[in-house]
Amino acid sequence: MDNSKRVLLIGDKKSFMVTAIANGLKDENFNVIQTSPDITEISRLDEDNLPFIWVMYLDSSVGDMSEQLIYIKDSIVEKRIFFFMIGNPDELDTAGEYIPKEIIKNTFVRPLNVSSLAAELENAVSEGEKQAERKKILIIDDNPTTLHLLESQLEKKYRVFIASSGMNGISFLLKQPVDLILLDYEMPVADGPQILKMLRQDIKLSSIPVMFLTGKSDKESVIKAVSLKPVNYLLKTLPPNELIRQIDDFFANSK
Repeated sequence: MDNSKRVLLIGDKKSFMVTAIANGLKDENFNVIQTSPDITEISRLDEDNLPFIWVMYLDSSVGDMSEQLIYIKDSIVEKRIFFFMIGNPDELDTAGEYIPKEIIKNTFVRPLNVSSLAAELENAVSEGEKQAERKKILIIDDNPTTLHLLESQLEKKYRVFIASSGMNGISFLLKQPVDLILLDYEMPVADGPQILKMLRQDIKLSSIPVMFLTGKSDKESVIKAVSLKPVNYLLKTLPPNELIRQIDDFFANSK
């Protein structure tokens, strides 16, 4: 069995329909890992070997699953999961109150044609394999608008992850190594320089290249940032093509 065709199927493991979907996907040569829609059970899965394709089968209990859906939503964003949902229109609408359609790969209305689902999953496998070959970049910034703007600018060429604070970024990096960090210079609680010092003090993270992102271009700010020895110092006002060029040049010169 192709180990890349791994799928996490979330649903009531006692359900006849969930079992039928699992068996149907296995017949299509998918390696199916089943879990109930339980936060504890999902969180116990092996982080280092977690499928990047998740399929969730919704049922009438979806109205009581707000915490689980929020957890799944956060996981989709953090882990860059390809996420699919199956349910009737009302169930899909309810789940959509917690998981925005922008991060859902596709939805399927019951009754389900497993062959159609398998075809969609095959496309996701191919897309995921292409993404896995890309350089990984973590953007750390406390401004959601900046985070998502930079993500949209870079994701066509790089595999992009985001963190809304320095500590969230460090927690992510301890689980998921990256090739480059774009670090906001000015953040509350722990600013960019403090986070960079923490990274340099951790043997697992000390070698990850860091570029500062800042809105300040005055000489004093530049000198202070450069003294911390990041690999670059980028202004947030850079046009997207120039930002990408700077990152391209860094990777080209670091080979």
